[in-house]
Amino acid sequence: MSPRHIALAVAVAAVWGLNFVLIHVGLENFPPLLFCALRFAVVAVPAVFLVGPPKVPWRWILTVGCTLGVAKFGLLFLGMHAGMPAGLSSLVLQSQAVFTALFAAVLLGERSSGLRVAGLVTAFAGILLAAVDQGPSGPVGAFVLVIAAAGFWGLSNVLTRRAAPPDALRWMVWVSAVPPLPLLGLSLLVEGPRADLAALAGIGPAGIGAILYVGLLSTLFGFVAWSFLLRSYHASAVAPYSLLVPVFGMSSSWLLLGERFSPLAAGAAVLVIAGIGLTALRPRRPAAGPRALPRTRSPRRAAPAAARTDRTD
Repeated sequence: MSPRHIALAVAVAAVWGLNFVLIHVGLENFPPLLFCALRFAVVAVPAVFLVGPPKVPWRWILTVGCTLGVAKFGLLFLGMHAGMPAGLSSLVLQSQAVFTALFAAVLLGERSSGLRVAGLVTAFAGILLAAVDQGPSGPVGAFVLVIAAAGFWGLSNVLTRRAAPPDALRWMVWVSAVPPLPLLGLSLLVEGPRADLAALAGIGPAGIGAILYVGLLSTLFGFVAWSFLLRSYHASAVAPYSLLVPVFGMSSSWLLLGERFSPLAAGAAVLVIAGIGLTALRPRRPAAGPRALPRTRSPRRAAPAAARTDRTD
């Protein structure tokens, strides 16, 4: 990758890592499901009029919109609202790599190499270590919600692969148009219209900034830039930069939110990042042996062909 594109990949990872701090800020100003609905509304409402109709069947738009937007992000926001720290959420959410491999094996029949299996086991060990670090006194329910969010993220990755959208930006815009109404309905049922109206009536600069960052910068800029890099280079060259997301997420939550991480949490981060790094490596293929020479025609049949070639020349 060129230095300019390496800088772009690092910038996207930084934006996605800092995103968890902005989610924390947004959850201080809005109920979680309402905040999630506003996040997708900011992405979809202006953009659907500019990108044109989707080029994939509507069933895929609706399925991935519900799986990724309603389930994955709804559970993530609920988990963080229930007490899951921002930095730890950025780490635990990376277990989506494990779920993606599992769903791909079950639904697509994909087989993983030994190196990838070792990486997934290492990453899963890191998630277990993070769970042990939380302990019985930690927000166990919130931890489970974020794990469930990672599971739905893995499922949405496999569904997106099945949908095979030809235009990544158009795909993301239309997928983002699905969640706002279901999330708003769930918010009215679970969080109540009074809480939603109070949050909207008291909206301030911090809440507006969180919505704009999470919706426009993290989603639109991050997704478009990442898709550009994946179109320009092999996935094996781009994917390792996603390992910087929990690094930026944990460091920014430490600097801006004052979160502290125990030695067990640091060990969990090392295992998760190392495990996902192993999954991004490609196993070496054995060198190909000498190719078999093509069969030659008998001299009796080859002669007329040579004669015809001479006449053509």
